[in-house]
Amino acid sequence: MAERPVVFVTRRLPAAVEARLAERFVPIPNSEDRAWTAEELVERARRADAVLTTATERWTAEMLAAVAGRVRILATFSVGTDHIDLEAARRLGIVVTHTPDVLTEATADVALLCLLGAARRAFEAQRDLRAGVWTRWSPTGYLGLELHGRTLGIVGMGRIGRAVARRARGFGMTVRYHNRRRLPPELEEGAIWHETLDELLPHCAFLSVHCPGTPENRHLLDRRRLALLPRGAVVVNTARGNVIDEAALLEALDSGRFFAVGLDVFENEPDVDHRWFTRPRAFLLPHIGSATVETRDAMGFRCLESLEAFFAGREPPHRVV
Repeated sequence: MAERPVVFVTRRLPAAVEARLAERFVPIPNSEDRAWTAEELVERARRADAVLTTATERWTAEMLAAVAGRVRILATFSVGTDHIDLEAARRLGIVVTHTPDVLTEATADVALLCLLGAARRAFEAQRDLRAGVWTRWSPTGYLGLELHGRTLGIVGMGRIGRAVARRARGFGMTVRYHNRRRLPPELEEGAIWHETLDELLPHCAFLSVHCPGTPENRHLLDRRRLALLPRGAVVVNTARGNVIDEAALLEALDSGRFFAVGLDVFENEPDVDHRWFTRPRAFLLPHIGSATVETRDAMGFRCLESLEAFFAGREPPHRVV
């Protein structure tokens, strides 16, 4: 790269990533780390050879067409690409890359945190402790559910789903799963495959969702399917908010059909339905699945690896389109 390419960076990134970026590229930064409008994104991208974006920015076909004359590659700081119109990018000749294989363990940890937090009523207990409401131990106080001996159903048995399964086995859980295709035995590790989601759900005292938020997966778990879960189930989502019909999930929780839910993602985030905030049996996190120093650094370096390869004339190692 004789001349350093200009890269529009839509959000603040970890310090180590920004330092390496500044060494090898000319960044157009988002120093305030604020959310840009679509018009602002396009205006800045038109001055750049590349865009390093995140899942918080939606790149529509119209936006991509508006920047295609200058932008040659869009590197997203995420595994998911549902915020980018990939077909439009392909048609316009814009390369798209993502950050696979680096956030598996961190996200699986948060899935277990949500399972435990929801099952053991952790939010209620900590809320009362901090507020001075809790005054003494009680034999019937904050009774939750044990994971040991229960069945965990996993929707989407990719890398993260399998990492969650490994953790669940450590808690003495039986693992069942639904995936588009059955895994080979060495990846199943004893998990029981169900060809259809409808077959899986009645077996699941706990359910953890790990499928991508593609258009075809929108409301994959709708009111009808949620009703197939056993009464008293715990439902956890650390994948994408649109995979579950959130209104139906809230309805099932309010009716007492579900014991609790654990959510790290929301259907319209960051505009979270405020009704969740008044539900004590909802264990909620602000999309922190990959939020460790190690993982966020690795995600940033994945983006830079793709950008460096592209502008050196090599195939980007993490190319989607």
